[in-house]
Formats: sequence, structure tokens, C-alpha cells
Amino acid sequence: MIQDARVLQDEFIPSEVQHRDAEVNELTTALTPITRGQSGDATFLFGPSGAGKTCISRFAVERLREQVVGLNVQYVNCWDDHSRFRTLYRILDGIGETLDIHRQSTPHDILLDRLREYDGPPYVIILDEVDQLDETDVLYDLYRLPQVTMILIANREEELFADFDSRVRSRLTSSTRIQFDRYHLDELVAILEDRVQWGLASGVIEGGALEHIADAAAGDARVAIGILRRAAERAQNSEASQITTSLISEAIPEARESVKQRAVDQLTPDQQAVYEIVRESDGLAPKAIYERYCNCVEDPRTMRTVRKYLSKLAHYNLVAASGTSRDRVYQAEQSLP
Repeated sequence: MIQDARVLQDEFIPSEVQHRDAEVNELTTALTPITRGQSGDATFLFGPSGAGKTCISRFAVERLREQVVGLNVQYVNCWDDHSRFRTLYRILDGIGETLDIHRQSTPHDILLDRLREYDGPPYVIILDEVDQLDETDVLYDLYRLPQVTMILIANREEELFADFDSRVRSRLTSSTRIQFDRYHLDELVAILEDRVQWGLASGVIEGGALEHIADAAAGDARVAIGILRRAAERAQNSEASQITTSLISEAIPEARESVKQRAVDQLTPDQQAVYEIVRESDGLAPKAIYERYCNCVEDPRTMRTVRKYLSKLAHYNLVAASGTSRDRVYQAEQSLP
């Protein structure tokens, strides 16, 4: 049944991408100066979760590798590496410059100096979930490095730029911006058809099954691929000859829960505290959430930061927001009708 399990993972980068030609071309244009020995344009990729931002960034960079000998690339998930030190450490690790760096005692300036001294091949840094950074000053530091080109991925431009200080904002205002929209049903079906072709045995998908998956995924490619993988595993484990719509229906809640749990697992301790407060309530306004948050952590962040956390949790469907900005209420996503 399953011929290549890697293809059924949402982080798998295909040799060709579906329905993102315009976005690929725009990102490729921004990176083209690297082929001439110059820095590429800093580029922002904005859009909802599961719209292909990370996949397209990695796809475009892999194509660039074919043209630039020795190109260095580092992917940084800012949800995991959200502090200035951890971000710089991860970037230095991509060029093998962390062997003598101590996580507890090495000053930030030493990490920056080492990056400034870098004189190797061009270096492309993909900063995913960049709105998770505790300190956006690191973007100003990276922008000034001549050999470094940044690809920055976030959900919404307005929320991201609102957190930038004046130095960062002035440098990055003119950067390339690429907007990603949710996939339409037929686009998700095409993406799934490719995964089926390269990952599964021939003829194992029942007619209409992919449309059923795409409809359940609601524009999110990660969810769609997760449903397909879960359904294929169910079919293989039960020794079924086909992946039926019945098996897919059984796989849908599992796949949704898996995507949700992966997002929960990435939360920082402060975000986890906010999430638990909302999850255990029947609906709270941001002010009430913040008051409870301050009572359960030793070193609370600002109200503005907690509002940013709530927005991020809503983007990942971990909580749901209702009402206008003045009377907004957050509650556990599953408790909404």
C-alpha cells in the first residue's frame, strides 16, 4: 500500500510544486542576485497555516543550490529558537561555527562577530514563524551581513510589523512581500494526487476519496496530507485493498488532532500558560486572561505580548476568537459551535 512513507509527510519537498507558480517565480526573482555573487532581497512570505509557505521557501532554495556552488542554507524555526541567542546559535551552527560556543556563558556579541567574519559562500537563512522572536533586533543584525539573505515566514504582515522597532522597520519596509492564500479544493486534490502517485501503490484510492480529504482539510495542505497518511496507514494495517471514503472519515479527526498537538508541543512555557487558561474557561476577554496569566507565572510578559500569543494561538486553531477587537473573547476552539 505505502511505497514511500516520506512522501506522505507534510515536510516532504516535492520535485515540482502545484498551484504556486507565481509565488515560486516571485521568490526566485528575489533570490536571483545570489547567482551573481550579490545578496538576495530579504523576502517575507505571509499567509495562513498550511498554505505552502515553508514548502515553497525550501523548494526555491533547493533550486538555487543547483545554480550556486557551495550555497549554505539554514532553516530556523523561531518557535523553537525564539531568543536572540538561540537564533544566532542556530545560524552559526549551519556553517559549523558553534563547537566552542557555550550556551550559558557566551555573549551575543561574540556570536555576531563570528557571523560578521564569515567569508564563505552565500548564506540563505529561512526564519520560519519569525513573529515568535522575543527580540526582533536580530533581524537588524542579520540584514546588515553582506553574505546573508533572509527569507522570513509569518502569518500576518500587520501583526509582525507592529512589533518591529524603528530600526528594523526602516530596513525591512521595502523588502519583497509574497502573500499566500488558502488552497482551493481542486488545488488540494492536485497536491494529493502527486503524493498518491509517488507515495502509494497504483490504484489504491477509491473514486472521490481525494475530494473528500480536500473538503475536510478546508484549505490546509498539512491537514490534507495528514489525513491521507493516516487513512493509508489504516488501510495498510487492516490489509485493505483500497483507501475508502469510510477509512478517510475515520482518519480525519486523528489527523486534525495530530496537527493540533504538534502546534501545542511547540508552545513556549508562557504560551502554554495562556493556552491552558483559555482551554479551561468558557470564554475570556484578553484582560481577564492576562490577569490569570500574571498570577500563574513568575516573570510575566507584557499585555501586548500576551495579545500576540492569543493571535498566534488563533492562527493555529488552538483557540477561537469571537467579537470585535473591543469586545473580543477567546475560548477553546472545540467548544465553539
